[in-house]
Order: sequence, then C-alpha cells, then structure tokens
Amino acid sequence: MKTPNVTLNNGLKMPMLGLGVYQTRPGKETEQAVIWALEAGYRHIDTAAVYKNEADVGRAIRASGIPRADIFLTTKLWNADQGEDAVLKACDQSLDRLGVEYVDLYLIHWPVEGKRKESWRGFEKLLDQKKVLSAGVSNYTERHLEELLGSSSLVPAVNQIEFSPFLYQKKLYEYCMRRGIQLEAYGPLTQGKKLDHPAVQAIARNRERTAAQVLLRWAIQHEIVVIPKSIRQERIQENSQLFDFSLKAGEMETLDGLNENFRTCWDPTDAP
Repeated sequence: MKTPNVTLNNGLKMPMLGLGVYQTRPGKETEQAVIWALEAGYRHIDTAAVYKNEADVGRAIRASGIPRADIFLTTKLWNADQGEDAVLKACDQSLDRLGVEYVDLYLIHWPVEGKRKESWRGFEKLLDQKKVLSAGVSNYTERHLEELLGSSSLVPAVNQIEFSPFLYQKKLYEYCMRRGIQLEAYGPLTQGKKLDHPAVQAIARNRERTAAQVLLRWAIQHEIVVIPKSIRQERIQENSQLFDFSLKAGEMETLDGLNENFRTCWDPTDAP
C-alpha cells in the first residue's frame, strides 16, 4: 500500500491515512493493532496522553524495524497539562513513554478556556527545541481558531476534528482550507453507527467496496486526512485499500448531502 501525502503549512509531509488508537486498550491490544497497521503499509499512527497507550505505540514501532523517520507520529496534550510550562513537561513525558526524541505532530487535545493561548506559547518553544516538528490543535471551532490566530503568528498545521458525511462541518472545513490548516478527521467511520445507511450501502454495492471504504474515500477526496481506529487485522487492511478507486461526482454529492450533525464524541461548539 502506497499512501499519498499532504504537505502541511510548514512543508512537512503527512500521510493521508493513519491508524487511530482512541479507545484501544493499553497493552497487547494497542501494540498488536499498530504492528498490523505497519505491516499493512500504514506510516502514520495517532495516539494521545489521555489514551494511556503511548508506551504500547512506541513498543510496536520499535518492534516493526521500520526507521523512525519513516513513520509520522502524533500525540496530544491533555487538558490537565495545559499552560506554558506544563506543556513542556507533558511533552517530555509523552516522548519518554513513546521512546522517541520527537513527534511529527503535537496537538492541543481540547480548547481549554483560559489556558489554550498559554499552551500555544509552550508549543512554539517545543518547535524551537525540535521536540515537535509540527504544532496543531484538536476539537477547535472557527471561533477558537480565530482567537489563536489573533494572538500568535504560528498557524496550526492541523486541526483534528470529528468529521464524516453525517457530520459534514463544511464551514469549518472551508475556513481551515483558506487558512492553510490541514483538516484531519477522527471518527470518520461514525464508530460503525452509520455504515448501514442506505445511501452509503448503495454506493458500496455499485463500487464493489465496503461501506467503510466509501466513507473514508469520501474524506480523502475532500483532501482530509483520516485516522480510522480498528483492532481487527482484516479491518485495518480493508481500511487501507482506498487509493485504487475514486468516487464519482454524483456519489460525492450524495454523501455531501447526508449531514445531520451526528456526533459520536465531544461537541466543542459551546466550549468557552
């Protein structure tokens, strides 16, 4: 599997497909999922401090024998660790658990009121220290991004948000595109809750693909990075088979029309 890259606003290349390990249990479950993903050709792994499985991700990467430089590795700063000085300590702890000298992308996991500006200053220091190659955010709305851009010249490389045809945040998507912020989708498969939707199933049958592949391909064709989560080897493999077919314009329009503000995770809309 050869995964295409997007080029971030700092020039770093980011694979469009990654494995997410949210709600993957620490220990063997996470380690095995990451090993399977790397064997299947994934070169992008997404974890977070709050997932409690950074050490397992690190072990799997080392066990794979794949050079560290060939893997795009993301982790995230949790809410309790926000604040300029706290960020530096939290990042060091994540690097220690992962067993690496740097991460390719470090994200503010949530826009914590009263702390997020200060945290972003810490991220600027981490970039200078080369412990972080790219700085980004997660669960930021347009309002949160406007606040950040009004107080810093450092534009986030990535905004990771929940995104699928059923949560097609078009206004935020277009805002990020204009600002040069790469959108990354977590929950692109709706945690399986919309895979049986008749419109998705019809496209899957017509294309002789699975519903999951259709949802992921939709995001890819919108130039959005996807990080589907799975702990099953066959699903990890299936989710990687996205780059030998394309959805037609009419199919994309059908999927674009499915938005119902359907969320499976946090809703940051009213986060102060």
